[in-house]
Amino acid sequence: MRITPLIKKRIGLGLGIFALLLLAGLGLFLVKRQQLLEVALRQVKAKVERKFPVTLTLGPARFTDLNTVELRGISIVPTAPLLTDTLLRARTVRASLSVRSLFAGRPVFSNLEIDTVRLTAHQTTNGRDNFSFLYKKKKGEPTVVRDTTKGTNYGLLANQLLEATFDNVPGEADFREFLITYDGPRHRARLTMPRLAIEDGEISGEMTALIDSVENRVGIIGHIDAGDYEVDAQVFGLDKRPVVLPIVQRRYGARVQFDTVRVSLSDKTFRRDELTLTGTASAVNFIVNHPKLSDQDVRFPRGGIDFVTRLGQASFALEKGTRVLLNRMEFFPELSVRRRPVPERVVGKNINGLTSRSQALAGMVVKLDVQSAETKANDFFEALPEGMFETLEGTRAEGTLQYRLHAALDMNKLDSLQFDSGLRATKFRITQFGREDLNKLNEPFRYTAYNDKGDSVKTFTVGPANPEFTPYNQVSDYLKYAIMTAEDPRFMTHRGFMEKAFVKSAIQNLKERRFARGGSTLSMQLVKNVFLTRKKTIVRKVEEALIVWIIENTRLASKQRMLEVYLNIIEWGPKIYGVHEAAEFYFNKQPANLNLSESLYLASIIPSPKRFRGGFNQYGDMRGSARYFQRLIAQLMARRGYITEGEAESVGGVSFSGRGLRAMNFIARPDTTRLSLAPDSTRFDEPIDLLDLLGTGAPAGLEVPAGNTVPPKPE
Repeated sequence: MRITPLIKKRIGLGLGIFALLLLAGLGLFLVKRQQLLEVALRQVKAKVERKFPVTLTLGPARFTDLNTVELRGISIVPTAPLLTDTLLRARTVRASLSVRSLFAGRPVFSNLEIDTVRLTAHQTTNGRDNFSFLYKKKKGEPTVVRDTTKGTNYGLLANQLLEATFDNVPGEADFREFLITYDGPRHRARLTMPRLAIEDGEISGEMTALIDSVENRVGIIGHIDAGDYEVDAQVFGLDKRPVVLPIVQRRYGARVQFDTVRVSLSDKTFRRDELTLTGTASAVNFIVNHPKLSDQDVRFPRGGIDFVTRLGQASFALEKGTRVLLNRMEFFPELSVRRRPVPERVVGKNINGLTSRSQALAGMVVKLDVQSAETKANDFFEALPEGMFETLEGTRAEGTLQYRLHAALDMNKLDSLQFDSGLRATKFRITQFGREDLNKLNEPFRYTAYNDKGDSVKTFTVGPANPEFTPYNQVSDYLKYAIMTAEDPRFMTHRGFMEKAFVKSAIQNLKERRFARGGSTLSMQLVKNVFLTRKKTIVRKVEEALIVWIIENTRLASKQRMLEVYLNIIEWGPKIYGVHEAAEFYFNKQPANLNLSESLYLASIIPSPKRFRGGFNQYGDMRGSARYFQRLIAQLMARRGYITEGEAESVGGVSFSGRGLRAMNFIARPDTTRLSLAPDSTRFDEPIDLLDLLGTGAPAGLEVPAGNTVPPKPE
């Protein structure tokens, strides 16, 4: 077909009309979308101001391209009676807007960009602030009745928090120049974030946080998949500085810091009000410092956990499949913690020491099982946290070690407390000692005695070079047997520990809500005095237990030698150390010549040597509590075959002489008539460590329970 000039003219005219219609439609679309955007923003403003007591101001909004919206300025100012200080101010907000959703009346934004944000929170001394409206329930809103007697459902709370967090994470975001500040009556905080970006799920950013006087500069990298509730993120210190947790330091007095922490969540399942989370957490150069834990930093160079955790109604658990890694040592813990409903909680002074069902431990039920993989001995020592086992740092060994622990606590039935812990060795042998040569127990060594403040009191040689050193066979058998009977009845047969004593000690301490009783064996007391400081920290106690295990399970020193050293170093009064000084100070005798009553007295003051005159009144008469102690120990000694029944029955008072008599500072009676002593029901000042703990304490009438075996006499 031949195209004539007329046809060309008509086609041109048609195309022109189409272009005009298209331009008109486009113009109408642009005008309409701008109008719809303004309507949508007015609706957002009205909705926010209906929900919260604030004034929301939105700056001019415009489309910068086909679907990108730019909002110039946002501010949120609370209204009275709140503080009317501006809470939030942002200079620019950009986002991609789905045009289709805009025309549908439900605008959907993505690819969020926010530039220059200032979030400023204030609180006055009288409690007024400009931010509490964000979480306080509005007046008139219906209140859902909750049954709090069953306890908090941690699974439900954690699930709500996770879903709210993941659901509000944008797929694409770019936040720049954020400044968040808080000024309150007790604390101040300032958080600066130059940039935080999310692109295709990849997270990157950095921030500087100054909370009170603690400043951290941290970087953040990772990946997030909000749809599948998965995240893998690392937080690390910038400028080669660690990250310090200020809240822990302020609230608990503990310094906790790390170089890098990595946390990942790989699975979340919420079913029947229980939340199960699977993931990992690890840290590099993790350091903890607290005076009750240790007197110095405890450092974990590398460690991590693969966890399977379950949260439910007043319950928390680490499930099977959880693994803890310390360097090359693996542990497999299973932990369950739950709290009984309020009506089911039992309290009582003699039951568990609790007086109210609202107390933190009331109704608590805890079960813990830990099993380690069989570990090479060197890997075991290398896995020990730095600063926690100073004495053993650098120790080398052969063979393998495997640790196990079982513990169960039910505060409704505290007397049923279970604790069983053990370290199993296979072909284990120390090839090189660390900082401290544990073998020095078998040789003469210099010993320094310290007071409770950690100050040195006296240094002397434990060995023949010291004229006051008393060999084992030159100490009265009465004294050796009295000490073992009172302090550690099974010293000659156990391997350093008495789990039964520890359990009964823990039960009493929980009931009295204080450290009322120890559970230390003679082996533990010896290690504490020879190798460790006097500071009472958790770390020192754990280190003490490990050293005792090594000495006892490798037969590093004989029981006789251990008792010999013990007798020559322990404190027996004001700057009185060793059995030679004690015998001379109190009785002006040699240790070999101490009689039964004198030996019983010396054994009675070992738990608290500074109270050496506590068993006597001002006239020098022995109190009833001290007489009870002497008769009790004497009967137990007779039961074990250490003394005869006749010797036990003949136990009487003691006569002091020399410096000991002057130190007692007794006064003369007002007349020469010997007054009869009324029964003294005063309790012995310091409880005897292991007597009744081992089931050997005598009830009324000093009856010794039947069935006690007689341990062998020392060689």
